[in-house]
Amino acid sequence: MNISTQTMLTDVAAQLSHPDSLQGLFHEHRDGDPLPSQPELAKAMDLCRSMLFPGFYGKSTVNTHNLIYHMGVAMERLYCIMCEQIQAGLCFAAGWSEVEAYGQTYASAQEQRKRKAAQLARAFLQRLPALRQTLATDVEAAYFGDPAAESFGEVISCYPVIKALTNYRVAHELVMLDVPLIPRIITEMAHSETGIDIHPNATIGDHFTIDHGTGVVIGATCIIGSHVKLYQGVTLGAKSFPTDDSGNPIKGIPRHPILEDCVIVYANSTILGRITIGHDAVIGGNIWVTEDVAPGTRIIQHKASHPRG
Repeated sequence: MNISTQTMLTDVAAQLSHPDSLQGLFHEHRDGDPLPSQPELAKAMDLCRSMLFPGFYGKSTVNTHNLIYHMGVAMERLYCIMCEQIQAGLCFAAGWSEVEAYGQTYASAQEQRKRKAAQLARAFLQRLPALRQTLATDVEAAYFGDPAAESFGEVISCYPVIKALTNYRVAHELVMLDVPLIPRIITEMAHSETGIDIHPNATIGDHFTIDHGTGVVIGATCIIGSHVKLYQGVTLGAKSFPTDDSGNPIKGIPRHPILEDCVIVYANSTILGRITIGHDAVIGGNIWVTEDVAPGTRIIQHKASHPRG
């Protein structure tokens, strides 16, 4: 390497290390203060799928005689991973602010987070049986809603909606436990895998399905009832982003749609804003909706008439 190249590399490294260029882009590592690990969370989701759908995921040799053994091993592994990752999420969210606010030593704050992470991990694992019951209704909805589906096993093994909903429902349980950061990582993993983008803060009822799935977006403050079906390319988004006096977006306000029970939204339709789509309504394909829709309403595109020449 010649001197001019070495000088250039040193100069660029110095620019990239300058504090002025790092505002909000740099997470400074401290010993004992890890970031959540996507590879470890991927392992956690593999374990969740193996416990929620045994035989379809995880060990293929599972049977009724050895299931409890495999379930116990997976549960222990999942508990250990979730303790570590939840603690990392708590560290990321708090940083030094918590230490300074309570006058703690860093070691005592870490020990407190470790205990809290273990409590949250236990609470999460206790929710898995109920979570499986809900996912079973999603499998039913996908199977009975698609004439091409030949078995529940095919739906569980192949359909992207079940993979996305498994991640979403796991992440949503963590949201309900106030676990920071990790839920969003888990749903974004499913987004990358399936093309289905569901924010973990959204609320979704049972018997939910998405046919095909690619390109679906469900925003953070969406509320979706039971027996709702979406098709590919549907967006449940926000119409606008209100700002405060400083021009910054106001966080945490309801800005996404409410879909009541038994709503169907066909492909590539966009529903924006805090509006309500009434129960049993049907939104046709390629429709733009920004106002409330009454229960039982059917909205379709009107064909344009062309005079004969």
